[in-house]
Amino acid sequence: GKEVIIANAIIAILTIGGQQLFSFFTFSCPCHVGQNLIYGLAFLGVPALILLIVGYALNNQTWRLVMGKRPHFERVTASNRLLKCKLVCFVLCSITGRALVAPVTWLAVTLINGSYYICAVSEYVPVYYYEAAPNVTASERSRILATFPCSHLVPPELTRARDEVILLLRYQSQVAGWLLIAVVVITVFLSYCLASCFSPLSFLHFRYWSSYVHNEQELFDEATEQHSRLYAMQHVRKFFGFVPGSENVKEIRIPSLREWQAISGLAFLKRVDEEHYDYSLLHDWALKERASGKYLRIDEDP
Repeated sequence: GKEVIIANAIIAILTIGGQQLFSFFTFSCPCHVGQNLIYGLAFLGVPALILLIVGYALNNQTWRLVMGKRPHFERVTASNRLLKCKLVCFVLCSITGRALVAPVTWLAVTLINGSYYICAVSEYVPVYYYEAAPNVTASERSRILATFPCSHLVPPELTRARDEVILLLRYQSQVAGWLLIAVVVITVFLSYCLASCFSPLSFLHFRYWSSYVHNEQELFDEATEQHSRLYAMQHVRKFFGFVPGSENVKEIRIPSLREWQAISGLAFLKRVDEEHYDYSLLHDWALKERASGKYLRIDEDP
């Protein structure tokens, strides 16, 4: 929907801005044989890989897929298994498509910029572009070519050869960047076409379904916030003797040292039976202990 398009556009814009800042402040080609390739590929690939992982991690569907459990009462049949596999593949493709926005944008922008590519492959330029000193050895030729990304290291007599090599590599890098953009755009368009062709829903029905899922998630999140707050409030009231935010508090409870120790520390989910968990130490204390102990009266007019 529109939200997805807007979110992808924002991610792409932020990635472009981050790439420009990253290049300006951190990129400096070593201009040394054997190091250029590693350095250039590291700047091309590592940020893209990190952005891909972050894209997976920030997508709620990833965690739905990882943490999803099959209901115990659901019969495992061949048709159910096939449907489950189709659903998993569809969700994986959807997650991957969203996660690829940032890394593909990074790769495209860096290739169009050309600096990383020039640094990485300058020493591998074909020999016929290096006509200024044809009598040098292959290792010496590679060493000199590796210095071409750094103009201040190039001898004056090789300036013209250096300019030709840089133009060639920039051309190759920019063509690769635009080809990557074209391939991605065509792939996205064909994917949407195929998904629409095989969808059992009509166009308007699909729009209604998308709106329903969006509204259901919003309402569920609101209900989750309110339900968890009301549920936690019962346990907090049992511990402290009053409801947070109440204006007419007549008495408060003074927890004992043992009770403070019982709710302090580190804890995760604790399974209490087949269907229920304790969510915290305070939750566990509230379900097990009686709210007895010392109470202190509060004067309404101090």
